[in-house]
Amino acid sequence: MKKLRSYHLFFEAICSKNNLLNLGNRLPMRLIILLCLILTNLYSYGIEHSSVSKHKVTKADLAAHNRTVHVKDGWLRDPYIVKSPDGNFYFTGTTQLSTRKELPEDKYSPGHVGYEVQVWKSKDLIHWKYIGTPFTLKDGIWIQLQAARYKERSEDRWRIWAPELHFINGKLTVIHTSPSPFEGANLSVAAGIKPERPWTNPLGAKVGIRHDPSLFQDDDGTTWMIWSGTSIASLNKDLTDFTSEPISIGPTGAFKNVGYEGCLIKKIARKYVLFGTAWSTGKGRKGTYNLYYATADKITGPYSERRFAGRFLGHGTPFQDNKGRWWCTAFFNGNVPPLSRDEYKQRDLSDNAYTLNEQGLNLVPLDVTIKNNDVFIHAADPDYANPGPEEVRKFD
Repeated sequence: MKKLRSYHLFFEAICSKNNLLNLGNRLPMRLIILLCLILTNLYSYGIEHSSVSKHKVTKADLAAHNRTVHVKDGWLRDPYIVKSPDGNFYFTGTTQLSTRKELPEDKYSPGHVGYEVQVWKSKDLIHWKYIGTPFTLKDGIWIQLQAARYKERSEDRWRIWAPELHFINGKLTVIHTSPSPFEGANLSVAAGIKPERPWTNPLGAKVGIRHDPSLFQDDDGTTWMIWSGTSIASLNKDLTDFTSEPISIGPTGAFKNVGYEGCLIKKIARKYVLFGTAWSTGKGRKGTYNLYYATADKITGPYSERRFAGRFLGHGTPFQDNKGRWWCTAFFNGNVPPLSRDEYKQRDLSDNAYTLNEQGLNLVPLDVTIKNNDVFIHAADPDYANPGPEEVRKFD
């Protein structure tokens, strides 16, 4: 924010009427115009990528841990937050190109997804600093192995979906899926803990075609890849190969899949917690986009019955803040603008895709409790805590 204000003051100082007249006596007019254009672009870039949110968030809002907080504006899907060993929280997700100026009509549209992993960082989850695009499809493995596909399709049709950042063996690791120009995932490793080039692709083509891949490193150092809904396989220490064949894991009972996308694993109180995402009605883009989970004593299972974590939390990331409180990221995923907290209670939500989430990064508080040697999770915000009447499966 200090840098943004500096651009603003410098811009005003240079482009004020008196200073332009003074410059005009010393510099060619073409150079003055070029200088003002450069400053205008810098100022616009600072506004577009700053941590500014129209919603004022305070430390007290986070400390209360009982209501959803909106901490960042901007078109976004699949938000992922991870805490770095250096104390920073890093945030990424599916985004539009960084060079694209967001238009009013973009706000609740499907967007124009780009091919970059944009990253922000924060110490307090309130103020987010944009650090750029440290990874793009040009850093992945497929541009090397499928060069012809990349050349024949223009860059405005390249896509990165659902990127995640993980710290594996002391190095920052990016994993994501891509539908275009070649349908394949990337698993790319930085030289250290910072999101910056150069990247290596140790798994090479073996990363394959995997929907919404994620990573989990267990206490014994074993790294697992998780994808779709839900397959897992272990990797060797240097991430150059798989050490097991893929196996399917999921809840016991009538629902064999915890979700069909956005699946990930956390370890809480020695329990493996498998999270997954699905629409409440069981039909694509009908109802609300929710988060579910199941628990197990072993990563391979057996897992508990499918449980409800939170409404409107689909493809969110559960994580802990500096005080150990649990949160889940949430984003706008609807076919109509967000409903109000009163409106959603008064209408049938089964006929379309609905949400309470404003566009941008939202943080929803989670209650995580340990009872009878098991883990139970649900949203602490009452408007996110319970399934709706359109839910295909009834929970206790």
